[in-house]
Amino acid sequence: MINRKIAGIISFILPGIGHIIQGRIKKGIIMFIIFLITLLLFIIPGMGIIRLIYMLYSAYDAYKIE
Repeated sequence: MINRKIAGIISFILPGIGHIIQGRIKKGIIMFIIFLITLLLFIIPGMGIIRLIYMLYSAYDAYKIE
């Protein structure tokens, strides 16, 4: 099993990937798809802060799993 800290860092950079490498495939794919949608909606004002909050949540969620 991969280290929680590494999974958290990976998941901050690419939300969902940290979950996938921890073995939580379904949740990881869903989180990655949501991240891709936020990337596509970058033209909407305020979407950058929403994406940042989502990236922080994803990193925290990947880190807290043991």
